[in-house]
Amino acid sequence: MDYISLKQTPEELTQWLLKKGWLSSKEGPVLAIDRAGEGNMNVVLRAKTADRTFILKQSRPYVEKYQQIPAPLERVAVEHRFYQEIHGSADQKNFPKVLAYDPQDYLLMMEDLGICEDMSYCYKGRVISESQVMELVQIAKLVHATPVKGDFPKNLELRKLNHSHIFELPFMEDNGFSLDEVKQGLQALSEPYKKDKYLKGKMQELGERYLGAGKVLVHGDYYPGSWMSYDDQVYVIDPEFCFVGFAEFDLGVMAAHLIMATKELGHIDAVIENYGAQLEYKLTKQIAGTEILRRLIGLAQLPLSLSLDEKAYLLKEARNLVLAP
Repeated sequence: MDYISLKQTPEELTQWLLKKGWLSSKEGPVLAIDRAGEGNMNVVLRAKTADRTFILKQSRPYVEKYQQIPAPLERVAVEHRFYQEIHGSADQKNFPKVLAYDPQDYLLMMEDLGICEDMSYCYKGRVISESQVMELVQIAKLVHATPVKGDFPKNLELRKLNHSHIFELPFMEDNGFSLDEVKQGLQALSEPYKKDKYLKGKMQELGERYLGAGKVLVHGDYYPGSWMSYDDQVYVIDPEFCFVGFAEFDLGVMAAHLIMATKELGHIDAVIENYGAQLEYKLTKQIAGTEILRRLIGLAQLPLSLSLDEKAYLLKEARNLVLAP
């Protein structure tokens, strides 16, 4: 496997891309390389020539941000297939286009969306507008309506990794992660939820639903880190967690992050109403509650500006969402 790296010089990357046929000699050399975003799961670079910029994304046999955690190499192949299905079914302006793909090196070359920022700014008090929320709901609906063939990858290995971080690890009394390093007092606040057998039983049920077979294409990581914006334009990236599952997963996760950003529970009803199609209301609420719980007391922390009292409020409400009749 041939790795891309920020340690490569522009000259070395030029030769590497010329060898692949992804860069023409007429285009000229790569002039600059930098990191494109956080790149939690994968190596993601931006390369610049005299004529254009483009994105290179490569998966490794581990999580890029936490390299002690193994992860399946095939995730970039699943992402590539997602883009094939999306762009094959509609003229889709909300997702980047794939320019080239090398399955042997688990590498994607993609269009650069330009001067965008991911919408994680909502965690710091900046508002995602109502029109942007509505557009994001409709993008999710388009994904869910995309027809997929029976050979669409199950993405089971990556789902198993995600399953452990959503439904299991946050509720283990000893998972090796000290929440007091996130915020003093959070560890003690989390203990009742880690000891709640009824809640953990629901986590097992929902986790089995997540790992099971479904009927619609799901993005699988539909949260502000996967949403990009520039002026009024909204884009969605990073579908490596995609699978054929249930629409309520994307919408519940989406609502959960809007709730954590604003502390307003009404986002669940708003998302469901804007979606405008039949959904399991209870399941959407349960996924939203699960996502709030795992983000507050799990390992996958967010840059949230919340006091301990605010986290206590959200944890209580999240439990109610999961266990509500």
